Amino acid sequence: MSRKGTVALVVAAVFLGAFAGQLIAPQPASAVAREIIELQQSVAQLLQGQQDMRSAMDQRLAELRTLVNQSLDSENRVNNQMGALQKTFQDAQANTGARVDTLATQSQGLSDNMQDMQARVGKLSQQLTDIQNLLQSIDAKLPGSSTAGGGGAGAGSAPPTSMAQPPSVPSPISSDTLYQNALRDFSSGRNDLARQEFGDFLKNFPSSDLAGNAQFYLGEISYAQGDYPNAMAAYDLVLVNYPKSFKIAAASLKKGEAMLATGQKASALRQFRTVVSKFPGTDEARRAEAHVRELSPRVPAATTPH
Repeated sequence: MSRKGTVALVVAAVFLGAFAGQLIAPQPASAVAREIIELQQSVAQLLQGQQDMRSAMDQRLAELRTLVNQSLDSENRVNNQMGALQKTFQDAQANTGARVDTLATQSQGLSDNMQDMQARVGKLSQQLTDIQNLLQSIDAKLPGSSTAGGGGAGAGSAPPTSMAQPPSVPSPISSDTLYQNALRDFSSGRNDLARQEFGDFLKNFPSSDLAGNAQFYLGEISYAQGDYPNAMAAYDLVLVNYPKSFKIAAASLKKGEAMLATGQKASALRQFRTVVSKFPGTDEARRAEAHVRELSPRVPAATTPH
């Protein structure tokens, strides 16, 4: 190698050394300490947020399990009542016709109650499954309590994940209790008391899955008392405010029957045809079809001139 090449290599090495020194030169100690503290605070906040979320999920899961068990117990009680009521109904059929009407009303109320309970249990079971899946996902991401911070001298055990239930959480059966009392009084013919209880239910639990049912039974009470205008207004509230209610088909049918009771035959006929088209295959549609056959004008047979 020539002398010029050697000098060039030495100069290049000096520049490279200076540049590398600039890259790896340590930052000021205060800046490094501040960044470490900020990083530790961020990690601590993240861990605390995960633990708080786990605690809230545990609490909600316990509440849902309690509600599912209570719903299952209620369904079992309703099934037992249905069995006893059906036997009573069969015995009463052989003796008196008046008793049959009362028992049929009670049977309908209990059957509706059982369907409502089954729907609620299915929904709660799905929520329980979703929360369990979420908890498993959180467990997979959350560091273990025995390893988190285990290397530091001041590291302690992770904060407990269990939390006492806040005293402000309402009893999960309060709405069901009020609804059951109202339905029992309605089935027993205590219409004035049932009207007040269903009204209280709508006032205190307007977003409940059973709110549409409560509104429907207010219409049933008015219908049974011959107050057809208020009955139609109550059924209309079911159709407008609770389009996903279990009673949407029944409310549509009973609105037509209330119209028919007040002499509005043309409006009732249109309403019955709406029931047939919107709820095909249901008992309400079959009853509406019978009304349509009764109300539809019959075309007279053609006559031949003599």
